Amino acid sequence: MKPPKLACGRRGSAWLCALLWLLGEPPGAAFVAICARQGDSSCRFLPVSDLFERVIQRSDRLHSLSTALYSDLEKNFLPSGNELGKWTGKCHTARMLTPNGKEYVQKIPREELTHLILRLLQAWKEPLSHFDQNIGHHQELSSDSLSKAKQISNMVHELKTGMEKVTEKMQSMGIISNSLNGMGSSEAAGLSISKEANLMSDYKFIHCFRRDSNKVQSYLKILKCRIWPGNSC
Repeated sequence: MKPPKLACGRRGSAWLCALLWLLGEPPGAAFVAICARQGDSSCRFLPVSDLFERVIQRSDRLHSLSTALYSDLEKNFLPSGNELGKWTGKCHTARMLTPNGKEYVQKIPREELTHLILRLLQAWKEPLSHFDQNIGHHQELSSDSLSKAKQISNMVHELKTGMEKVTEKMQSMGIISNSLNGMGSSEAAGLSISKEANLMSDYKFIHCFRRDSNKVQSYLKILKCRIWPGNSC
């Protein structure tokens, strides 16, 4: 089977473009073709484990952006002397059972951990899109802060798409089972339009996302180490 031709220009999201090649690779193939430009004859071939590492790097960037944006919002909107750590409200993903602690996470089956990562990303996709559309009314925020909000919204969508492609590839290679098919999509969609997300102030909203993006980041690293143990584990 020939990989599909993609417009992967230098300015495009090259990491996501590389992941999309997964669908065009023969089932069970251990390597994925990556080409700098459409129609490029000199393609590189990366192991699936390296593509998984690219997803992790993207999640690291996402968490860093959410931390930076929260810092911006905190300076502008968090009342003086107020500690968000004492906030008793709930994030809209509070109903999802998300384990804390590396030892506990390592006991979860790989398929369930993969499913949890996808559910968290799905649960934030729509709220972040609305957040990006509405945050512009804050005249106090700099263009840099607004740019961070736009990047976060786009990156969650890209990260979810990339993770779905890596998951499909791992299933075709027999690394994880196909038990994820059709699991929990309606539940995650229900979370994404919850009332709690709409009622939170902007800095509480980003506080919650920063917490969950840290979980996604940690879960991805643990999952990779369980599948491909290496020097970084």
